Amino acid sequence: MSDARPEVLLEARDVTVRFGGLVAVSAVSARFHVGELVGIIGPNGAGKTTFFNAISGVVQPTAGRLVARGHDLTGQGPHRYAAHGLARTFQTPRVFADMPVLANIEFGLKFAGRRRRKHWLWGEEQGVPWALRDAPGILRLIGLGEQAGLPAGAITPAQQRLLEIGMALATRPRVLLLDEVAAGLTEAELEEMAWLIRRLRDELDLAVVWIEHAVTTLLRHVERVIVMHQGRVIADGTPAEVVRNAEVIEAYLGDEMLDDADDAQRGSIAGAQRGSIAGAQRGSVAGAPGGSPAGEPARGGPQP
Repeated sequence: MSDARPEVLLEARDVTVRFGGLVAVSAVSARFHVGELVGIIGPNGAGKTTFFNAISGVVQPTAGRLVARGHDLTGQGPHRYAAHGLARTFQTPRVFADMPVLANIEFGLKFAGRRRRKHWLWGEEQGVPWALRDAPGILRLIGLGEQAGLPAGAITPAQQRLLEIGMALATRPRVLLLDEVAAGLTEAELEEMAWLIRRLRDELDLAVVWIEHAVTTLLRHVERVIVMHQGRVIADGTPAEVVRNAEVIEAYLGDEMLDDADDAQRGSIAGAQRGSIAGAQRGSVAGAPGGSPAGEPARGGPQP
């Protein structure tokens, strides 16, 4: 019988990060598989962003190992993680404000997203979804096609968050790490962002790992939640399991989240059904040319 388990794209093995006498991340282990949508939650100071920095090469772990698709990347720089299919965003969007929106995407394609072609200097790039093969396609995918010629500093903060996601996608990742992309968004913008994240996972076959403080929205869209507290993982399971975990309730969520668990689960099921119907009507973003436009968003998609 063949092993049907999804491929492990990224694995942290007992990762610890210390800053002097402060232990920011303590012996955290986690595996992220192809096609997963995983949320990471926890109170401020729990070590979530430090863990992200470690698994993307921004900081080096004090102890433990980091493995991407079988390659040990422990101690290597962010460019090596990018080369092995990891891309991330930051809490504050990092865009080139004076450059046009389109040029921001082209930067990612030129310097981080290159792939071998079928023939030297020409031919299709190997293993690249159609929606990610050029900068205009990526902008359509994230809903910024009409802003292509504007300076990145002139678009709204919500649009800058979308642009940073587009820049990450330009590296053609297998694992997309999102750090509080909902910060500063309105409730409507947050919901549309969540649907975009879900659609990117579904149609580009990514593993998405999403740190977020907008817990109720996150619980509606992810299938797995990791909870961190004081640098360690205190729970790892489905949203319904996590919000009923006594240690999680005491450390972070509180009793009021128990009622939200069923709502989140119902919302996730209903959302999956809506997304499946909409996806069938649209056609796959990653499919061959001639299908539905790659940038047509689910449920109306982001309308910056």
